[in-house]
Amino acid sequence: MRRYLRVVVLCVACGFCSLLYAFSQLAVSLEEGAGGGGGKPQAAVASWLAGGGRGAVRGAGVAGPAAHPGGSDRYSLKIQPVEKMHLAVVACGERLEETMTMLKSAIIFSIKPLQFHIFAEDQLHHSFKGRLDNWSFLQTFNYTLYPITFPSENAAEWKKLFKPCASQRLFLPLILKEIDSLLYVDTDILFLRPVDDIWSLLKKFNSTQIAAMAPEHEEPRIGWYNRFARHPYYGKTGVNSGVMLMNMTRMRRKYFKNDMTTVRLQWGDILMPLLKKYKLNITWGDQDLLNIMFFHNPESLFVFPCQWNYRPDHCIYGSNCQEAEEEGIFILHGNRGVYHDDKQPAFRAVYEALRNCSFEDDNIRSLLKPLELELQKTVHTYCGKIYKIFIKQLAKSVRDRYARSPKEK
Repeated sequence: MRRYLRVVVLCVACGFCSLLYAFSQLAVSLEEGAGGGGGKPQAAVASWLAGGGRGAVRGAGVAGPAAHPGGSDRYSLKIQPVEKMHLAVVACGERLEETMTMLKSAIIFSIKPLQFHIFAEDQLHHSFKGRLDNWSFLQTFNYTLYPITFPSENAAEWKKLFKPCASQRLFLPLILKEIDSLLYVDTDILFLRPVDDIWSLLKKFNSTQIAAMAPEHEEPRIGWYNRFARHPYYGKTGVNSGVMLMNMTRMRRKYFKNDMTTVRLQWGDILMPLLKKYKLNITWGDQDLLNIMFFHNPESLFVFPCQWNYRPDHCIYGSNCQEAEEEGIFILHGNRGVYHDDKQPAFRAVYEALRNCSFEDDNIRSLLKPLELELQKTVHTYCGKIYKIFIKQLAKSVRDRYARSPKEK
C-alpha cells in the first residue's frame, strides 16, 4: 500500500512541475510579444531607426545592446538586422538642389532602408541638414554628413583635379573603412527604379570583381576614349564613373597590377603614383584614373548595361542604348548640365517632375501624366523622339510602389 502511495505522490509532483514550466513559458512568450511591436521584422526596423539617428555626426555608430539596457539579451539575439543600402554622393558649389532631387528619387522607390553618405563643402552642411531633417517623418533613410577631405600632403593637387571635389570618390574606400559595399553616384543622377535593383548586382560579382560601372559609350564612332585618350582605358570605349557600385572590402584588400612598378599596389598606395604619371595626359580627372586602373586589372570590373547610367550621349545623335529601348531607363544621368538648360529638354522634364514631386501618395501617383505631356513637347530633339523610354521604367516603379504592402514601403 505504501508503495502505491509513493507512486501517486510522485506523479502528482511531476504534474505540478510540468504545469509550472508551462505557465513560465507562456509568460515569457507574452512578454516577448509585447516588447516586439508586432513581430521580429518590425522590431528590427525599429532597432535600425533608433541606431544611427538622422544627421548623425561623422563616425557615429549603430546603437547596440548597451544602448538599450532594459532589453533582454535573449530578445536582442533573436532580432535579424535590417540590411541597409549605402549610397554616397559628393556635392560642391551649386549642387545642393540637384543632390536633394537625386536623394528624393532614391527614397521614393526604394524598399530597404537607405544610408546616405554625403560629402559636401562646409558651407553646404547646414542646408543639407535642414532639408533632410524635414524628411525625417519618412523613417526610411539615415544620413551622415562629411567634410571634403584629401590626403594632407597632396590635398591641393587632388582638389584641383578635373572639378572641385570630384576626386573625393577615389578615397571613399579609405574614409568609410567600416562599410563593406557602397553605391557612389554623381549629383546629377535620378533613380527611375528602386536602388535595391542595382544594389542586387553586388551578388552577381564573381570572385575577382570589386566594382561595377557602365561603358562610356555604346557606339565607338562617337566614343571619346577610343578617339582622343592619351592614356590606357578599359575595354573598347572606356567606362563612366558617374554610377559606381563598389565592394569596398575587396577594393581595400586587392593588390593592383600597374605600369609603374612590377610590385602590385593596394588602393591607398596606387592613387598618387598614378596621378603623378598621368596628370598631363588625363582630361576627365578621377574617371580617367579609374579607367587606367581597370585597364590593367580588367578581371576586377563588372560591367552593367547602359540603362543603369543613361546619359545624353545615348540619344543626342540617335538612340544607341538598346537595353533602354527594350526596358526603359533605370538610372538617368544628366551630365553636361542638361537639367538646367534647354539643350536636352527630355532630361530636364524628368528632373523638373521629380524635383517638384512631394512624398504624398497622390502626388507620386499623378506624376506620370503631366510628365508625358511635357516629354511630348521635346520630340523635335533626338532624345525627345524616343521619349517613351524616359517613362517606361518610371511607370513600372510607380505601379510597383503601390502594389507593395505598407510594411514594404
